[in-house]
Amino acid sequence: MKKIIFTSLILSSTYVLANPSPLVSIDSHDQFFNAISKHCGKAFLGKVTSGGSSNDSFSNNNLIMHVRRCNDTELQVPFHVGKDASRTWIITKTGSGLSLKHDHRHKDGTPDTSTMYGGHTVDAGWAQAQSFPADQYSKELFIKSGIPQSTANTWHMYIYPEKFTYRLTREGRDFSVDFNLTKSITPPPAPWGYKN
Repeated sequence: MKKIIFTSLILSSTYVLANPSPLVSIDSHDQFFNAISKHCGKAFLGKVTSGGSSNDSFSNNNLIMHVRRCNDTELQVPFHVGKDASRTWIITKTGSGLSLKHDHRHKDGTPDTSTMYGGHTVDAGWAQAQSFPADQYSKELFIKSGIPQSTANTWHMYIYPEKFTYRLTREGRDFSVDFNLTKSITPPPAPWGYKN
């Protein structure tokens, strides 16, 4: 009898590993994810709408978001700043919400020392808006990097039919870029560290 039960447990475990449960999401997370995903393959021009300065790289270069790769659980969205192709936003369904990570690479494709920072949703948000407070990995990275003020970072993304907004807030800092979704442009080359 014990042998039969043990064998059944092994078979059940094998089935679960071979057939993992699909990730489930609440409606607001799904709708937000899908609203971005429907632009897959397209690129859009943006501009700084708050928190910029006349001498920063964001205000003095073309800003392009490219909804480059999409599947049922992950979106890869490179954010090009002029010729700097070091940044890719990665939005992932986790089963308990949405994760936002910033993949930063050097020109040779190797990871930057400050990479994969970001956060995770803590509530339902809305179909048009989600917020990602800094996670523990990011806070430890920021402390190690000598920028403890960034431990209070919250990243926000908003999507409407005509506009996508990327926003970073913390005390004393409010930076945002708006992208025009009504007119797509020729997509840029692959970001650093990724293949065409």
